[in-house]
Amino acid sequence: MTAELTASEWRGSGTYSSGAALDLLRVVRINEEIKRVVSVAFKINIMALNAIFLAKRAGNAALGFGVLSNELRVFSKDLRESMMALTRQIHELVSEVSVVLQESRQDAIFRRAATEAPDHPKLAAVLGVRDTRHAAREATISTLRRGLRLAVDDVARLVELGGVLAKSAKIEAAYGASFASSLGQFSGEFDGIVEEIRSSLDNLRRSSFFGGSA
Repeated sequence: MTAELTASEWRGSGTYSSGAALDLLRVVRINEEIKRVVSVAFKINIMALNAIFLAKRAGNAALGFGVLSNELRVFSKDLRESMMALTRQIHELVSEVSVVLQESRQDAIFRRAATEAPDHPKLAAVLGVRDTRHAAREATISTLRRGLRLAVDDVARLVELGGVLAKSAKIEAAYGASFASSLGQFSGEFDGIVEEIRSSLDNLRRSSFFGGSA
């Protein structure tokens, strides 16, 4: 939505309605990206469990790898919880933007009535109330938008930690003696998945919903 326009201008130009529809589309796309990250985070958890089992088989040669695998499992849990929190914020946004769309359809009726009876006192009062309501709802959406962006940035920092853990696991895998090859495969997959998550988060941060280009 265009913050510089007043509610009256939105009602007259259709920007209020079209901006809400565009925002809803953007939010839906963000939610799809979030679900993709949640799915990938679950894969890390399964992989970490298997890696921990393999590290136990390798014994002392893979103690460091086992510790890092356990940390990656914790990372997976933290990431899923963070992404679910993002999902709750998305649901709030969808609810608010959906109301905006509903109200914009009602505005069309009032707009036609105002054209036919421009001096009607009760109609003018109704339009004034709707102006105030629109401004309040836009402020709420702006607050939710900022909160979501900050939450995405927090998740991005968490993923940077996951990247460090994955790369450290690759180093530890080299000391796994006869298990080095198998451990290396696990660590390579960890690294690849974290990079996939980082790519998804970059897409989220570039969303035009936050003023980006995506």
